Amino acid sequence: MVKQKVKDTTHEAWELRELGADEEHVQVADPVHEDALNAALELQSISIRLPKQLIEHYKLIAHFHGVGYQPLMRDVMARFVPGALKEIFEAEQAKAQKASDSAAWVEEPTRKVA
Repeated sequence: MVKQKVKDTTHEAWELRELGADEEHVQVADPVHEDALNAALELQSISIRLPKQLIEHYKLIAHFHGVGYQPLMRDVMARFVPGALKEIFEAEQAKAQKASDSAAWVEEPTRKVA
């Protein structure tokens, strides 16, 4: 088999699958490389049970956007967390302010008049 040289090595050639899509270049990453990738990206595998219909909906949405459903789930969670953390911070800040305000209202002990 004679290999053809690809003239266009731009990002577009990769996206159009003119480069890197041949089966001869495919192999399963060994566990060492997978662990290194997970460490570099700070990823941790988890197990979660979800309703089948929810997963099917994620798959449909992911297909529409041209991504995998697991990266879509990761993105949705990543978008949710900052808002939830802000809500917690504001609630704790309000509690601290309320405690501070009520402490200021505590009366000083009365003095005996001589």
